[in-house]
Amino acid sequence: MTDKEILLRIGARLRDLRKEKGLTQEALGEKGGFHFSYIGQIERGEKNVALLNLAKIAEALEVDISQLFTYTSVESNDESQADLQEIMHMLEQQNSQQIAMAKNVLKAIFNNK
Repeated sequence: MTDKEILLRIGARLRDLRKEKGLTQEALGEKGGFHFSYIGQIERGEKNVALLNLAKIAEALEVDISQLFTYTSVESNDESQADLQEIMHMLEQQNSQQIAMAKNVLKAIFNNK
């Protein structure tokens, strides 16, 4: 994966999380202590954001920093992405036993060992 691809993935994930929270770039910037144009540059993959700044942005989004790194594809369609986000949201609310059960069901559906 190239540097640009990494920046684009992180930026796209940040944009998705921001929109899920119903925040504008301005509102997120204000909550995190950044100028809105900086948030826009990150979302467009134009800025190589520092890890400590990512931590501040995650805190402003009220998510764990690891959620900024769970983006799967920059070019997925909106409906599929919305479905995946809904599934992730459902799983985040379950205990480890329920998550293991869901994993086994998916493996059975997709004939995956």
